[in-house]
Amino acid sequence: MASNLIKTSSLVLAALVALTVQVFYFSPIDPVILEIPSAASSTSSTKNNQLQNVIKLGEGFLKQPEDVCVDKDGILYTATRDGWIKRMVRNGNWENWKHIDSSSLLGITTSKDGGLIVCDATKGLLKVTEEEGFSVILSQVNGSQLMFADDVIEASDGNIYFSVPSTKFGMHNWYLDVLEARSHGQLLRYNPLSNETVIVLDHLAFANGVALSKDEDYLLVCETWKFRCLKYWLKGINKGKTEIFIENLPAGPDNINLAPDGSFWIALIQITSEKTGFVHTSKVFKHLIALFPRLFNLISSATKSAMVVKVDIEGNIIKKFGDDNGKIIDFVTSAIEFEDHLYLGSIKCDFVGKFPLQSA
Repeated sequence: MASNLIKTSSLVLAALVALTVQVFYFSPIDPVILEIPSAASSTSSTKNNQLQNVIKLGEGFLKQPEDVCVDKDGILYTATRDGWIKRMVRNGNWENWKHIDSSSLLGITTSKDGGLIVCDATKGLLKVTEEEGFSVILSQVNGSQLMFADDVIEASDGNIYFSVPSTKFGMHNWYLDVLEARSHGQLLRYNPLSNETVIVLDHLAFANGVALSKDEDYLLVCETWKFRCLKYWLKGINKGKTEIFIENLPAGPDNINLAPDGSFWIALIQITSEKTGFVHTSKVFKHLIALFPRLFNLISSATKSAMVVKVDIEGNIIKKFGDDNGKIIDFVTSAIEFEDHLYLGSIKCDFVGKFPLQSA
């Protein structure tokens, strides 16, 4: 009996050693512990369900409309994961506008000379116009393929600022970046006249949304996994300097857009909660989840919610709207204000949400 017990113990030990080797040797990440603000890990601070009053625009016609924008004529555009740029004209009808052979369309913005600039996580930066369809503006940076362009904004001087969330992990492996919790993101500037691209900010924690101030004297960029937004000065005595615009947000900031009054709307995504926060406190858990993506999907399904905040120019939250349990709208990734309404994009919905601000 003793010999059998020894054999069994040896087998168990060998199995544990083999599992440990597999977890650490084959893991695609080199993780560190992620510091999560108390407001982000607690659900008690997000009791707000006003977003359950959204009007569903284009329901069933739009596949994961992550970002939205509005042109000077009041036409609403969104990019969907089936490769379409779709738009809603002023009479409320939706139409397929331009098709791009891609399943990785992300941020979109209007261009000062007409048309749209679109981020494609595989192709790079695209220009989409009525007359010419789409063309590639930028596909390489410093001789390397531009991967994972996420959000974009064009300044009045023609410079194009855009974010790259991770230079290590691509769009379809974005969850590995949050698990690793190292800063692989960048903010870049492309000058179409000189055809020059420069890295404005490096080593960002999942660089996401970008927005220009009303006077274009500074630029804001969201760092999703650090629950904050940075301010980069473009003009004035602080030109070239970077400071924290807002931190300790109640969830991870995704896209950010300038409001008509000069403040900013930030879409927040719930990446953790009181029930799932343990994942980010253990390197072993991180390695296990990195090897088994279904575990990450299981954990993220427990954090259904939607939230947007309005932040003044001093970095103070002045309004907050949410759908606590994602009952009507879930995982809001962008919010843009137009004619007293918020238009909301989401990668977990098949519609664009229209939220009336006056009644709120």
